[in-house]
Amino acid sequence: MSKKFVMSYSCGKDSTLALYRMIRDGHKPAALLITVDKKAIRSWFHGVPEDLLQEVSKSLNIPLLLVKCEGEEYEDSFNKALSKAKNELGAEICVFGDIDIEAHRAWCTDRCNEAEIEAIFPLWQESREGLTFEFIDTGFKTVIKNVRLDVLSTDFLGKQLTKPVVKDIVEAGSDACGENGEYHTFVFDGPLFKYPIKFRDNGIITNETHGFLDIVGVINE
Repeated sequence: MSKKFVMSYSCGKDSTLALYRMIRDGHKPAALLITVDKKAIRSWFHGVPEDLLQEVSKSLNIPLLLVKCEGEEYEDSFNKALSKAKNELGAEICVFGDIDIEAHRAWCTDRCNEAEIEAIFPLWQESREGLTFEFIDTGFKTVIKNVRLDVLSTDFLGKQLTKPVVKDIVEAGSDACGENGEYHTFVFDGPLFKYPIKFRDNGIITNETHGFLDIVGVINE
């Protein structure tokens, strides 16, 4: 039975594959729920600027449900967004791209229980490497945007995720799909997109623990 859903979306490969599976199976997306750091004006964790989030929404033809908050507001703001998705957009379920970290699933499920909306995990407990290869084989294109410096070097930033690159990631000591936060990605093209998302490399930023590819949108002429 087809259901209307809100997608907890990071612009990364796992949430994109979960979104793809839900649409493929006949479910209808009501919105992309994306959390945004109120101070940085970029998405939490993946650091995608708001103008690119808007372009992703247009290309996917799915409305944005932006949740702008600071760290201490995160949980409460997420709860309120889920309630809005249910009560104003008619979403019956919220979909997450988590694979097998129980603490993540518990947090997401708790948020959905508070909002009285069902939590769905389409990728749950499948092979991490298998899901990464499925994402690539399905035709999605993504760039490595963030790396954890204790595992991966900044040399990986800006590389498009391919099977040879996944091999290099594993040989460097990372999980194939980066489920433990070894790397994050920005998906810019693929079967769900009406057109590729144009962006440019604005340099690399590092702190004590992570390296980030700073990307900015490209204005169409």
